[in-house]
Amino acid sequence: QLQLVESGGGLVQPGGSLRLSCAASGFTLDYYAIGWFRQAPGKEREGVSCISSSSGFTNYADSVKGRFTISRDNAEKTVYLQMNSLKPEDTAVYYCAAGRVDCGLEYEYNYWGQGTQVTVSS
Repeated sequence: QLQLVESGGGLVQPGGSLRLSCAASGFTLDYYAIGWFRQAPGKEREGVSCISSSSGFTNYADSVKGRFTISRDNAEKTVYLQMNSLKPEDTAVYYCAAGRVDCGLEYEYNYWGQGTQVTVSS
């Protein structure tokens, strides 16, 4: 069964850090690009970052550039999102998704995780 499971969310103070993990099972992660998305209450889901299947290409939303870093370990079938200098506006449910198109549009991601809550608050 194809599955993505996010973990690593939680409550953190402004300026703090979290590392999210996206663990894949039931398929070969090597062939898939992975995207991280987030959805805050009352807002539409937005793309945060993506990494190509070969790790040769990464992309970030302007709002997280310089603060977030995406990486992948295909041997461990896991993709990470290191989030530093967190701000209250980063509060959202974070989702990872897998797709065959490198950093494609949201609808091009075939598999989605259930999400992990990130709350940035003092």
